[in-house]
Amino acid sequence: MSINNGESGDAQLAVTAAQAGAAVVRDLYGKRLERYEKSAGDFATEADLAAERAILDVLREARPEDAVTGEESGRSGAAGARRSWLVDPLCGTLNYAVHTRLVGVNVALRVGAEVTAAATADPFSGEVFWTDGIRAQVRGDGTDAELTPSAGSALVDVNLDPPFPNAPGFQAARLLADPGFAERFRPRVISSTLAVAWVAAGRRAAYVTDGDLRDSVHFAAGIALCRAAGCTVTGLYGEPVHTGAGGLIAAADAETHAALLELVKNQADRRG
Repeated sequence: MSINNGESGDAQLAVTAAQAGAAVVRDLYGKRLERYEKSAGDFATEADLAAERAILDVLREARPEDAVTGEESGRSGAAGARRSWLVDPLCGTLNYAVHTRLVGVNVALRVGAEVTAAATADPFSGEVFWTDGIRAQVRGDGTDAELTPSAGSALVDVNLDPPFPNAPGFQAARLLADPGFAERFRPRVISSTLAVAWVAAGRRAAYVTDGDLRDSVHFAAGIALCRAAGCTVTGLYGEPVHTGAGGLIAAADAETHAALLELVKNQADRRG
């Protein structure tokens, strides 16, 4: 494999690695797969592990000096490395295990404090959403098209999976029950960060989640895609993402973001 150096080379490498993982996920779909328990209600399958191995093989061949953090295998490479890849080989394992084709494969490169290249692959549509930190594109059938965010659908994907570090001040389930949310938005819950890429692509108006997003293998790629596409992206209370357990609001535009920010603030105020 020949992957050029530089930002464009890193972006292409992210795409190639995500495609390698997606191919494994697609090939193993529907088969009887061994499960590996991780914590209460959470597990990995052989597809998670095999997809991560495929991704890491691509990254290590092209960038042997870079560090890598994989969801299943943990961190490898030099401690304190300036360049570190964040790999989520199968986001939506619970969906996948019950034959639901709503999953994503996430690969992102952090250089210093910034994610400079990222890709999210949909194994079943064949699409790969990618960014070099400047452009945000979707690749399908060998061609690239610019990602254009739009709030027109009014669909907001909300992550209901734990942990919930901001509870009781913020709870995603209560957001869905807020009359102000129902007046303006329509909820969706696909339980995969593929939906974050869909915000960048204009297929969702926004995405909301609780959680600690520092060096998150789950969210790094989607956040980078949204930023490069021109979305408004902050923590739950308007703070910068990646700084702590502040969760995420990724919205197609500033108006949608402001509306969701107000709903979150109101929820916290009512608890005060």
